[in-house]
Amino acid sequence: MYGWIWRHLPGPLAVRVLSAGVLVLGAVALLMFVVFPWAEPLLPFNDVAVDPE
Repeated sequence: MYGWIWRHLPGPLAVRVLSAGVLVLGAVALLMFVVFPWAEPLLPFNDVAVDPE
């Protein structure tokens, strides 16, 4: 998949590297600001207490 994206980016190497960086930053921003806040209430990570014996 990464090879397909790299082959379809336009321009010389410098422009491709810049475009790939923008795509990576966009994906990270989408995850941090949209996907993770939406999924956080659905995850069981708030129940971390261990029952005492």
